[in-house]
Amino acid sequence: MQYTTQMDAARKGIITGEMKAAAKKEQMDVHELMALMAKGLAIIPCNKRHTSLEPNAIGSMLRTKINVNLGISRDCKDMDMEIEKVNNAVKMGAESIMDLSSYGDTRTFRRRLTTECPAIIGTVPIYDAVVYYHKPLKEITSQQWLDIVRMHAEDGVDFMTIHCGINKETAGRFKRNKRLTNIVSRGGSIIFAWMEMTGQENPFYEHYDEILDICREYDITMSLGDACRPGCIQDASDISQIEELITLGELTKRAWEKDVQVMVEGPGHMPLDQIAANMKIQQTLCQGAPFYVLGPLVTDIAPGYDHITAAIGGAIAATYGASFLCYVTPAEHLRLPNLDDVKEGIIASRIAAHAADIAKGVKGAADWDNKMSAARKRLDWEEMFRLCLDPEKARRYRAEAKPEKEDTCSMCGNFCAVKNMNRILEGEIVNIYDE
Repeated sequence: MQYTTQMDAARKGIITGEMKAAAKKEQMDVHELMALMAKGLAIIPCNKRHTSLEPNAIGSMLRTKINVNLGISRDCKDMDMEIEKVNNAVKMGAESIMDLSSYGDTRTFRRRLTTECPAIIGTVPIYDAVVYYHKPLKEITSQQWLDIVRMHAEDGVDFMTIHCGINKETAGRFKRNKRLTNIVSRGGSIIFAWMEMTGQENPFYEHYDEILDICREYDITMSLGDACRPGCIQDASDISQIEELITLGELTKRAWEKDVQVMVEGPGHMPLDQIAANMKIQQTLCQGAPFYVLGPLVTDIAPGYDHITAAIGGAIAATYGASFLCYVTPAEHLRLPNLDDVKEGIIASRIAAHAADIAKGVKGAADWDNKMSAARKRLDWEEMFRLCLDPEKARRYRAEAKPEKEDTCSMCGNFCAVKNMNRILEGEIVNIYDE
């Protein structure tokens, strides 16, 4: 092979099969995509061992992609149920699945994903280390943390969230500047606790070059984890979050020096009026590396409806530069999501992503809406069902309140503006009450 990673290939002017496939989906010239990848502005996460992958590119000038978090936990051990969620997520348009398993035979589940699933697969090795070694946190050694990273690489995952931005200096500043909700990142809290108990530097930061060597070998995308992401709107844009982002910007440059693809993870919870500025800060500090955001959730008061709070924030974030939205389900903060929760979360995220794509002028994004509008004008219900995000729900809603006349709905009936405008413009008489 004449190249090591997709970024290396792009810098050498080599067009890969993955680039061709991704460019076709984006309706763009492959040379344009290659130029973006050479600069680190777009990525194609694609481990050389993930043979079932259908490649997708991620970048702020491309279609906004969504990620779905799933996995096995102590309270929900059914692997087949999680696989069903994965398959449903892919059918509903999710480009990425992130395996957050934290219990049981995590490796078997992970290998099933990279063997069977066409979506991008991501993991968080720090979770798996705790499960794999099955011993007290403080007894895990720096080398053992790194060994888990290599294991995930060998298993074929396309990107890994590595919490390397929180080091001893950042941790010290965090303790001096109190937060309302402390550290809410699971991986961030684990590595912070390990550092506190052992007195050692974060091994993912200290041995960053070794991790990059692993990523380069397998062509794994580094997802630079935001251990200090805000967990409530009060903590948004504080010292801990911004200082970690500065470190992630430095680590981005070091990854690019080794031709390793990078995306940067971002906030959590954030008021509406701070989102655009945060996107700009990230683009500046991380030189345009794709930004991967969880939401952001724009209010803290909506458990049970956090797919909505996240979709509001996600649409704004993607409009102003985020490339990749991590879905949030109605179960966020409450429980592991079930099949219905996963569906609701995906639909909400896809709406947010598509709304942002229209706003930023992504090629072809508004065509879908124009086709839907044309079908509505014709009162072509079958075409409307075909074009909508959730045809099953749309059909069910119409069937549950079947109108007296098929060319209307039960909301307007003879008062239907679309029907009456079509008729009057064709020279017909419109009586409404007499019909």
